[in-house]
Parts: sequence; C-alpha cells; structure tokens
Amino acid sequence: MRAVTVSAPGQISVEQVPDPALTGADGAVVRIEATAVCGSDLHFYDGDLPLYPVAVGHEAIGTVVEVGSDVARFAVGERVLVASVAGCGACEGCATLDPVACTGGAKVFGSGELGGAQSDLLAVPAADFNLLTIPDGVGDEAALLLTDNLGTGWAAATRADVVAGETVLVLGLGAVGQCAVRCAIALGARVLAYDPVEGRRAMAEKAGATALPVAPEEVVPAVLEATGGRGAAAVIDAVGHNVTLDTAFAAVRSTGTVSVVGIHDLEPYPLALLMGTFRSITLRMTTAPVHRTWGELLPLITDGRLDTSGIFTHTYPLDEAATAYAAVASRSADCLKAMLIP
Repeated sequence: MRAVTVSAPGQISVEQVPDPALTGADGAVVRIEATAVCGSDLHFYDGDLPLYPVAVGHEAIGTVVEVGSDVARFAVGERVLVASVAGCGACEGCATLDPVACTGGAKVFGSGELGGAQSDLLAVPAADFNLLTIPDGVGDEAALLLTDNLGTGWAAATRADVVAGETVLVLGLGAVGQCAVRCAIALGARVLAYDPVEGRRAMAEKAGATALPVAPEEVVPAVLEATGGRGAAAVIDAVGHNVTLDTAFAAVRSTGTVSVVGIHDLEPYPLALLMGTFRSITLRMTTAPVHRTWGELLPLITDGRLDTSGIFTHTYPLDEAATAYAAVASRSADCLKAMLIP
C-alpha cells in the first residue's frame, strides 16, 4: 500500500509499504477514503519534531475491511471515522472517554508508534473504542473534523471555562483555531480572533468573531481596549509558540484561564510562575478527548447549531501529498486545510 512519509524537514514522499495486519483480536483494518493534513503534521514537516522517518497522518475516515474476532460493534463494510488518539478502551482511564487518561498510554496515529492515516489502509487497535460509525446527516468533511480538529477546538473552548457573554480571545486561526472560534461562539462567548493572515481573520469574522486587524505586538493593547482594560476571561492558544503563549498570559485577565491546544516544540517554555500565581491564572493544556467530544458535538452538527463548512479549502490525490503539505505549510489565506483522497 501507499503511505505518506516525512524523512526530513520539508521532505515528503509517498512510499510503498506492506499492508498492515490486525493489531490483535480487538483490532480492525480500515480502507482510507479521505484523510487530512493537520497542523500537527506540519511539526514533522517543519522540523519542530525531528523524529524521522515517520509515516504521518492521524485524521481518517473510511470503510472497515477486516475485523478481529473480539470486535463487537463493527463489521466489514461499515463506514467509520477513526479517533486521532487511541486508547486501549478497557481501563479506568479510557472509561472516562479520554484516551489521554489510558493507563497503558495514549497513542497518536502517524507519530511513530501507530501507522499513519495518510495511507491506503490503517490498522486500528481496540476498534470498538477507537472507531465511530459515521452517522446519517454527517458529511465527509464534518466526519474528518470530528477525528481531531473539531474535537480539539471544542476541548479548547470547554477547558477554557467559556461562559456565555464573556470575552474569549483565540490566537491562531488555522483549522483548529477556526474550530475553536465556532465552538466558543456556540457556547455563547463573545470571541476576539487574531492571526497575522488577514484572510484567516476574515473567515473567523464570517463565523461571528470580532477580528483584531493589528500587528502581533498590538494584540494585547487591542484586547485590553476591547474589554475595558480588564483582559479576556479566557485565551485559547491554537498555535503553542513562545510568542503566542506570552501574548496569552498578557491578554488574559486576573482569575482568567489560558487554554493551550497548539503544539509546542521540544524546547522548554520559560513560564513566569510568580505572576501567574499572583494573578490566579488557570493554565490548561490538552489534546482532544476525541471519544468524549463525539457525543457532545454530533447533536450540534446534526441540529445545525455548529457549522463545519469552509474549513477544508483544498483536496489533493494522495500521490500529491508533497504539494498538499507545501500548500498548507504556506499558512496562506486561501489554503487552510487540505484533504487527501485515494
């Protein structure tokens, strides 16, 4: 089968690799019908996570083509979406529907330990836990977003303690940031949105946010002005770089919450703990508890209360993965998120 592989910064290839086997009696193999390039994948591509070579991709939907003898919920031929983060499904941690709490350790597809989803086939462990049948009324784009980006945006907003009527600042308006904007709005917040790319600010504004058309160093003054000098009740950092973390801590009000879902590099971040303690700042960092968010997000999507349209801007054949990565890595206004299809 084919699998997209990053072998060095900026080096993408589509390799021929052996077809995956079942991971065990509880596993399944899914034929991938659509996958996507995530901002997290760019950390391998950009060299922030220099773990090479690595078969990448953790967002996928497709059809089950093989199941182990212990799989009870799925059969060959079912169309499913795959959780980007996998748990064992049998421990106390997984019982919370957050695979990060798995006592055996959560595993992310396409990061070295599990296969990459940007491929023809994907072996999924603990299939009864890590798969979800694509419900009626949920299109392929929405289903792909439910594998990671939308769940991450929802987790960013809920873990930010968003309260209706309060002001939330979202830093970074890539796919996750756009999802966080829409989720915070769905929770009733007044959302301020910042990204240095004007077109991405325009997309957030179209979704109902107030864009901040300022230079990066002017974001904090703009937030203070918009909040009467108090600062945002919560800041969602969908970038995770030192500069955005600095901005988040400066823009959040005392007793506020900073919710980080952006992926930092391997270098430590110098956290000013004294001022954080003095100001009673709550800091939360997370990947998405994808399995838990399915039950929370599906009604919002099917009822039309959460719009998932427009996040995907480009579609490429799997064989053109290098072109897709270059387009997404440009972080332009026109290419927000790319889908890869067989």
